[in-house]
Amino acid sequence: MRVISKKPIREFWERHPESRPALDEWFRKVGQLAAESFPELRQSFRSADYVDGFTVFDVGGNKYRIVTVIHYDKRRLYVRQVMTHTEYDRNAWRKK
Repeated sequence: MRVISKKPIREFWERHPESRPALDEWFRKVGQLAAESFPELRQSFRSADYVDGFTVFDVGGNKYRIVTVIHYDKRRLYVRQVMTHTEYDRNAWRKK
């Protein structure tokens, strides 16, 4: 799966340096993913959820959320937003 773009991930870990190891691991793991559907993705990422058209990944032991849009046919994953669990719970990401 090709991740487009790493910029939101990098910007997040610049604000939250402790998140970098978990985000790097997620980036590496998702880059090797060959899933063709959400059920296949769940085999590798058990904590991923499908919410209102977005795939949301729990990362770093449930500390962070990565909201994405995935085009399985093109093998592309678009990072929409990276946030803490608390920021995610506020639901502001749905309004962007």
